[in-house]
Amino acid sequence: MKKIGLILTLIIILPIAFLLYNEFEKLSKDEKVLEEIYNNQLQAILFSVNQYSEDVVRAAVNDIISGIESAKDQKSENDILNSIVNNNRKFSFIFIADSLEDNHLKFFFRNDFKISNPDSSDLSFKRVLLRHKDQIHKLYDYRNQGYRKIEPIDLDSSADQALLIFTGTNKHPGRIYGVVINPREFITEILSPRLQEVAKNEFIISVINPLTGYQYNSTKDFDKKPIQAQKPLWIFPDYNLGISLVGKSVQDLVQERAEDSFILIGILFIVLIAAVWFVYSAVNKELELAKAKADFVSNVSHELRTPLSLISMFAETLEMDRVKTEEKKKEYYSIISRESNRLGKIVNSILNFSKMEAGKRKFNFAEEDLNEIVIQIYQNYSYHLYNKGFDFEYEPGINIPKVMADREAVSEAVVNLIDNSVKYSTENKFIKITIGSEDRFVFIEISDKGIGISEKDQGKVFDKFYRVTSGLIHTTKGTGLGLTLVKQIMDAHKGRIILKSKSGEGSSFKLMFPSGS
Repeated sequence: MKKIGLILTLIIILPIAFLLYNEFEKLSKDEKVLEEIYNNQLQAILFSVNQYSEDVVRAAVNDIISGIESAKDQKSENDILNSIVNNNRKFSFIFIADSLEDNHLKFFFRNDFKISNPDSSDLSFKRVLLRHKDQIHKLYDYRNQGYRKIEPIDLDSSADQALLIFTGTNKHPGRIYGVVINPREFITEILSPRLQEVAKNEFIISVINPLTGYQYNSTKDFDKKPIQAQKPLWIFPDYNLGISLVGKSVQDLVQERAEDSFILIGILFIVLIAAVWFVYSAVNKELELAKAKADFVSNVSHELRTPLSLISMFAETLEMDRVKTEEKKKEYYSIISRESNRLGKIVNSILNFSKMEAGKRKFNFAEEDLNEIVIQIYQNYSYHLYNKGFDFEYEPGINIPKVMADREAVSEAVVNLIDNSVKYSTENKFIKITIGSEDRFVFIEISDKGIGISEKDQGKVFDKFYRVTSGLIHTTKGTGLGLTLVKQIMDAHKGRIILKSKSGEGSSFKLMFPSGS
């Protein structure tokens, strides 16, 4: 059984271990593939939004350059720039510096834009330009090569404004131009429709300022969402573009799939455990049954051999006329008769058991008085038991109802229990039969003061071929069918058996017959 248990355990562990390893590997690969696909898609969406923002700003800058190029004089240029800044909600104001050394900048404010200290604007923006002179020199280089680049510059004058600069036009190649934009206005008024168009109902695209905690979502019905991918918004360096799925993230989906897989593996594990336990129990039961059958064959062989040997020996002695006295002949005839009866009982027990196992035993049910059946048994066994030194008592039932029973089968059950009491009694030789009624049952109780049955064996003593493997019960010979036959007879009568026993203090078997009243 240890080998079988080890094999069955391996049957569970190996497939489960393989499934877990395979599932972990598969989940890891799937997660990497999904993450890569997902991130590529998110990055493409974010690039699209970033490109749109740049295109909007570049178009506005082209309007400024076109206006300046078309101006006939300074007044005309100023009018054009004032018109552009007031008609374009993208800009808070525009400024112009003739060069990095220019100490007097020109500003063109939107009419509704309020600046806290206009007089300090020149000095403030002059410091900004000087702080970023290296970037401005690079812009000149780009311009000289025929490419106009727009560069975002950090502003220290206000946290809610952003500065974009570019250099030179054909008319004024040395100039520095700057446009100041309010990021939040740009996001809500210019960028918002584009965000909603790209996001649709599949994504939430957000614009976030990590420093201030500002977050604008493409879908207003949603609160702040965990961002799964983000990249800087080019025109506003302090802001990031972020994107997340509506509902569950890829990580959530992978985690959910992993949980489902592990639940299935868990169910499979439980099913395998149940199956292995069933197989183990079945094999163990079959092995126990095989051992019990082997013991049964050995016990029956011994039980049959003993009476047959005695019958053969005493018959041969009588046949050879070696017995000279009539008294001795009667003794030998008595032994032959007793052993023949014993042999007949063994054979009848085996035949009755075989019939009941095959479902071929027929019962003749009739209304019977259990007192009458037990009185007959008591009368037949009293002399025999008294000779063996037993106190044999009988307590009849008073006014008990009749029951539907097979007289012969009930007698067989009671006799089997009496025989067991005789076999398993030592110094305290006492047997009592009691008849009574309780809870719509009429009972026959056979009790003794023998060696008793341990608690662990009480649930098995009615199993076929089972015999207790320790103490006097083991050494006392028998077929192991007696209590099984009693159980089968009571089942046929739709009754039950109540066993009360304690090691060293005796046993009580109560046969409960339904009275029908």
